[in-house]
Amino acid sequence: MNLAPWRSILARSLYKSRNLRESRYFQLATVTPEGYPKNRTVVFRDFLEQSNQIKIITDSRSEKIEQIEAKNWGEICWYFSKTREQFRMGGELTLVGASYPDEDLQKARLQTWQNISDAARMQFAWPTPKTARVEDTEPFSSPTPDPTMPLDTFILVLLNPQVVDYLTLRGNPQNRTIYRLTGEEVWEVQEVNP
Repeated sequence: MNLAPWRSILARSLYKSRNLRESRYFQLATVTPEGYPKNRTVVFRDFLEQSNQIKIITDSRSEKIEQIEAKNWGEICWYFSKTREQFRMGGELTLVGASYPDEDLQKARLQTWQNISDAARMQFAWPTPKTARVEDTEPFSSPTPDPTMPLDTFILVLLNPQVVDYLTLRGNPQNRTIYRLTGEEVWEVQEVNP
C-alpha cells in the first residue's frame, strides 16, 4: 500500500500541533435521507493500518448511522490553527459494527475499542442518544464496560478519502492543492487558486 501524497503533509500538521488538544478534532458532514446536510465534531482515532483511511468512532444508535447507510459519502473539514492549514476530505464511509463480515476490519474495531479511554467506553453504555432525558442519573453511572470486548453499540467508522482539498493560509497569495484519487492508489495532484 502506497500512502497518498497528502499523508505526509497531514502527518506534519498533526506533529506540529500535537500539543494542541483541538488538533485531534474535525467536523464530519453527512446527508440525511431527505437530502439535508448534517455536521458534527468527531475525534481523529488514527489511520487504519497500512491505508489512507481515517478512523472515527460512533454509537450504533446515533443519527449518523442512518445517514451513512442511506448515502455512504461524507466529508471532513480539519483546521490546524498553529500551522494555519485546512484539509477538506471527501470519500466513502464504512460502518464496522459487531456483525461486519471482514475479519481484518473486526480486528481494527477491537483494537480501536481497546485504545479508547474508560470514559469514552462508558458513553456506549449510556441511554440512547437524543431520547428524552430523565432526572435519574443512574443510567449514566453503569459499570465501566469490558475494555477487551466492544459493546454492540460501538461502531468503527472509516473515511476512505477520494478527494482532498488542502489549503494553507500562510503567505500571500495562499496556496491550495486538490488531490483526487483517479485509480487504484493513483492520485492526481493539481495546484489551484486559493
